[in-house]
Amino acid sequence: MDFFHLFSILIVLSAGFAYINFRVLKLPNAIGLMFVSLIFSFFILLIGYYFPGFKENVASKMNNINFSELLLEGMLSFMLFAGAIHIKFKDLNNEKLSILLFSTISVLISTFVIGFASYYILNLIGIPVELIHAMLFGALISPTDPIAVLSILKSAGVSKSLETKIAGESLFNDGVAVVVFITILKLAKPGTNLDISSILLLFGQEAIGGLILGIAIGYIGYKLIASIDNYQVEVLITLAIVMGGYTLAHYTHVSGPLAMVAAGLITGNQGKSLGMSDVTSEYIDKFWELIDEILNAVLFVLIGLELLIIQTNPKIFIAAVILLFVTLITRYISVYIPSIAVRLKERIHQKTLLILTWGGLRGGISIALALSIAPEYNKDIWVTITYVIVCFSILVQGMTIGKFAKKMQ
Repeated sequence: MDFFHLFSILIVLSAGFAYINFRVLKLPNAIGLMFVSLIFSFFILLIGYYFPGFKENVASKMNNINFSELLLEGMLSFMLFAGAIHIKFKDLNNEKLSILLFSTISVLISTFVIGFASYYILNLIGIPVELIHAMLFGALISPTDPIAVLSILKSAGVSKSLETKIAGESLFNDGVAVVVFITILKLAKPGTNLDISSILLLFGQEAIGGLILGIAIGYIGYKLIASIDNYQVEVLITLAIVMGGYTLAHYTHVSGPLAMVAAGLITGNQGKSLGMSDVTSEYIDKFWELIDEILNAVLFVLIGLELLIIQTNPKIFIAAVILLFVTLITRYISVYIPSIAVRLKERIHQKTLLILTWGGLRGGISIALALSIAPEYNKDIWVTITYVIVCFSILVQGMTIGKFAKKMQ
């Protein structure tokens, strides 16, 4: 079965699950889609119990999907750009210190704390892993996912300041976490030089290079858009920014996610205010909202279907439950420490930190990064633990964050 037919099946499933959620469950899209897809996966497992060939056939189709490549090299670029074009420079500027610290210092703290914790916990319960591989897990589980939580927080009536903090942090920490993950992944290869200067050079090339590339292609796109007034061509230019820019980032070995965030911010601010007519701006907003919704639907269906190909055992499941609590505690620590510096400029209440902690959902990026780990780096262990944490995050935290946020206000 070729890629087109596989993607067609995913779109059909996504549409069907979205319809069931809208008519029956009435949950936020991301939560409802994942819930329905999990039920669907359990249903297939049940059928597979009586008809093993059926489950094996579906699982083999899932194994044909390079989930990591599909998300990291394709969907992620569109999703980050679509999120960034709706963020205003003015809002970012008001929260720049919080967003900068939460998307960098928080990610680094989380990576190292969870990395060391998972290394000691897994080895303690009899699952041998190496420290550098545990650090990979720390990096992939650190980024937060705004997809499910932002719409819920809006309905909960949280302040614009908190909403911007969560949106801005999640946009940038996705990019930063991918850079940290790729850096550690390269260091994990046998014979790699662990010299601090080479690590900083590699990190700087990915992060700074990605931002510079994003600013450059965003500015070129803005100038092209400003020179014409035709919404069809201008929408096509935004597509070219994403697809061409991400491809260029891949071949120049810089961070594609950070490039897309930077390009999206320029397109959504300079492009809209100085280069687009109201008609074009409306079409671009609707186009990217639709792209975002479609890709998110496919993403959460994929996450649910991953249940079919996960290989686990009771020890790994116990470790996953323990690390679930470690991840939540670390999330609080990782936002509390940077908040000390933020308090020099603005007031951050304890309730805000608790909302940031419980609202720090893990999502598709974590799953994709886990699936990109090589089998010899204990891939099955990390995929299983990541899957448990992401499911809890979306289904439990996602379904309760609205009420939690209202209670905290």
